[in-house]
Amino acid sequence: MAWTRDQMAARAARELSDGDYVNLGIGIPTLVANHVPPGVNVTLQSENGMLGMGPFPFEGEADPDLINAGKQTITALPTSSFFSSADSFAMIRGGHVDLAILGAMEVSETGDIANWTIPGKMLKGMGGAMDLVAGVKRVVVVMDHTSKHGDSKILPACTLPLTGQRSVDLLITDLCVFSCDRKVGGLTLIELAAGVTLDDVRSRTGVPFEKAIQEQGSDA
Repeated sequence: MAWTRDQMAARAARELSDGDYVNLGIGIPTLVANHVPPGVNVTLQSENGMLGMGPFPFEGEADPDLINAGKQTITALPTSSFFSSADSFAMIRGGHVDLAILGAMEVSETGDIANWTIPGKMLKGMGGAMDLVAGVKRVVVVMDHTSKHGDSKILPACTLPLTGQRSVDLLITDLCVFSCDRKVGGLTLIELAAGVTLDDVRSRTGVPFEKAIQEQGSDA
């Protein structure tokens, strides 16, 4: 078995702390907003110029002028504020955002991340990912463990253009959770998805890793 996208988002939501200012990347990370733990109040920041994003609108109630950085329609809260993208990036670059939860196409064993382009494919721009991984206090990545072809997305070194080097603090996949030491490099397995074994993770991970947990029924 493996975690669904919603279960991955719910696991990422456990990393939220009360009072955090949080930026959610495109894809699975946007689902984190649906799983904020009770009693935890966070403020969502969008790099296109909004602080305090509300939930997604109900059908028929969307305002096409009110969107997040991923071009999804959103809602405003009574406490929401709006500003230029220059001010938004000043928040990010100045270290005022506590946590970024991002998707990725590849992550290396040293915490490098590639999540903005595949050479030869059309794209509209790199967005704010490079600023986020450089300026945010903590970076959590949520992604599938392997590609659609079954190849590991966790590698000795990223093969795609880098978004940032030694940027990732925590990596959540559909199989498990790794902590990453930015300073010395190296991944440590700290949690398995229900029904997933250590051998499952080893066979689908492109690098060796330490483990801080034991497989159920094992003394190793």
